[in-house]
Amino acid sequence: MENILIIKHGSLGDIVQISGVLSDIRNSFSKHNIVLLTSPAYQELMIRCPYIDEIIVDNRKQRWNPFYFIKQKKRLNTFNFSHVFDLQNSKRTEIYRKYISVNSIWSSSRSILRDNEKKRDFDQLEILKRFYIQLERSHINPIQTMKPDFTWAVDRSFCPIELVLEKYITLLPFCSKHLHHKKWPYYKELVELIRTKNKNIGIAIVPGPEEIAEANKFNAHIILDGNKATNFFQLSKVLLDSNFVVANDTGPAHIAAHLGCNGLALFGSHTSHKKVSIKTDKFDVLESNDLSDISVDQVYDKIKLHLEHEDI
Repeated sequence: MENILIIKHGSLGDIVQISGVLSDIRNSFSKHNIVLLTSPAYQELMIRCPYIDEIIVDNRKQRWNPFYFIKQKKRLNTFNFSHVFDLQNSKRTEIYRKYISVNSIWSSSRSILRDNEKKRDFDQLEILKRFYIQLERSHINPIQTMKPDFTWAVDRSFCPIELVLEKYITLLPFCSKHLHHKKWPYYKELVELIRTKNKNIGIAIVPGPEEIAEANKFNAHIILDGNKATNFFQLSKVLLDSNFVVANDTGPAHIAAHLGCNGLALFGSHTSHKKVSIKTDKFDVLESNDLSDISVDQVYDKIKLHLEHEDI
């Protein structure tokens, strides 16, 4: 059996977005062994992906560490990959292209460019469109690439007692500590407005491991797995069952979008929603150069419109 390598280190949003790409590669190589090279943070998640057969963890030590590089090169070369699909398209993976599996057919954003195209221009396209072009030029039919479906990651057995028999909105008010500029500042005010305007719906917040203390400051259901944060699969279940989701531009927002949730992502000047391919028919965006210029009323109006449509 021949082996196929797919490279995607992260982040979480990027991992969620490639669900359609993985499905299309799987369909084209149905009899091959498909291996994913990814970061340690996504090993547990992606080992359950139905389009992947094996996971190789890349700790991404500094590329000038010769001992790690030689060890990784030796391990990857034992697979004798017939094809490599580089979905990370980073400087690091370009080094892999030059020194690892050099006899493989490589597909990357560099290798598929035409003579009159430049990578810096290609990188300005929205991410799913880039993947679409990359697969199409690599002779893969990109049927699912533009519409990722992350429902394979839902833990359907997870049923928080706080949300039983209750319709609810999920708020995701957090972001990584080093990405504070992505954080909309008015979630507490939004909680109080929802509670004032609509008595028929609950509010859920699903914190990560380092966000539990902050989450407890909100007047909302704090969804945990016992005393610890939920995992990716449990989070996906809470989002899938939500009547509406409001989130910053983070990985969980991409999960909600590609689960088919009704919801809203809030964007500042750090990037555009179009470039990160988060908007869907159900998942909308509000965007401003300064996140603090997006008012509570603007966000609530989006929620209200959906709740009225659902007669809640």
